[in-house]
Amino acid sequence: MDYNLIRSTRKTCAIYVRNGMVEVRAPLRMLKSDIDKFVDSKEKWITDNLEKSKKKAEQRSNFELRYGDMILYRGKQYPIIAKSSNRVGFDNQSFYMPTNLSPEQIKHACVQIYRMLTKRDLTEKVLDFTKQMGVMPTAVKINGAKTRWGSCSAKKNLNFSWKLIMADDDVIDYVVVHELAHIEEMNHSERFWAVVEGVLPDYRQRKERLKVLQQKLSGENWE
Repeated sequence: MDYNLIRSTRKTCAIYVRNGMVEVRAPLRMLKSDIDKFVDSKEKWITDNLEKSKKKAEQRSNFELRYGDMILYRGKQYPIIAKSSNRVGFDNQSFYMPTNLSPEQIKHACVQIYRMLTKRDLTEKVLDFTKQMGVMPTAVKINGAKTRWGSCSAKKNLNFSWKLIMADDDVIDYVVVHELAHIEEMNHSERFWAVVEGVLPDYRQRKERLKVLQQKLSGENWE
């Protein structure tokens, strides 16, 4: 089986399937023959995951949005509708935009709306939790990060992916608290998780639910 080999100072061998490719990470001194044996022993797992990866790629390739489609906002589904104006927005009942847009233009309009909503809602949530946690970020910024829901810089700037606004409210709250906790602890130590747990005792369950959204979005192409 073909695979891309990456050697490092790691102590164990691991296999990753990404974008239809197999990547193996192995210790610097591990024999190539031993790596091949390890890969052969995981053949079924690799084959199954390559098939899943292929299906996800097909879903992403076929992903498009049309009028009438339902999309997520804070864990609930809302329709995309056409209005006879040049404005795009959200009116608590639907995502509205001009008529006669192509699927690609509809997607672009939805992203515009999502970014506006994320900036507004996440800023409000951050301010609410700063009072409870006794910390204050320098700024709240929204980005299009593909692999991170949020981050906290050394300058205490909080960054959130606009895709986070699709999650349930309590899941969004987990990400907000997670990043605010980094203002106190710039790591993932026991003290860091103690800060998070002090605010959200059920953060583990919320964290797991975030993975469900991640899985859904892995089959959608919002770029």
